[in-house]
Parts: sequence; C-alpha cells; structure tokens
Amino acid sequence: MGLPVNRAPRPLFLARGTYRQRRLRDAARLLPILGGLLWMIPLLWPRGPDGQLVSVALLYIFGIWAGLIGLACVLSRLVREDEDSQPEET
Repeated sequence: MGLPVNRAPRPLFLARGTYRQRRLRDAARLLPILGGLLWMIPLLWPRGPDGQLVSVALLYIFGIWAGLIGLACVLSRLVREDEDSQPEET
C-alpha cells in the first residue's frame, strides 16, 4: 500500500442554467448604463455652422430608446423562462 495521494480539489462549476441566468441578469442590470452612455453620444457630434443637429440627434435618441425597450423585452423573457424552468426547492 502506498501513501495516499493528495489531489487538488476539483474546481467548483455552476450548472449551465444557473450560470446563464446570472449572466442574463447581469446584462439586464447593465442595460440602463449602456442606454445612458449611448444617449450621451450626440453631445460629441460636431455641429454645423448654424448649430443645427437637432433632427438627427432626436432620431438617434428615439432609435436608441426603441432599441433599449426591445432588448429589455427580450432579456426579461429569457430571464423569466429560466426562472420557470428551474424546479422549486422544498
């Protein structure tokens, strides 16, 4: 009989479902920050000689707004699906 071999402890891995759900929740938490940063971009755009940039900036802002709503809808449905698919612990 030989001496017992000390093996390194096996790394702890999360289940795929739990890991995916946490990343989706992280993405949902970062969505307002992303939106704020994207809304600040028109402030950096160069202005014409008469200072007119309002129409393009408004289209950009409303486009970002609509995109954020769509992305939030998709993320909320994905997070909700993951919550429903997990068995309840009793």
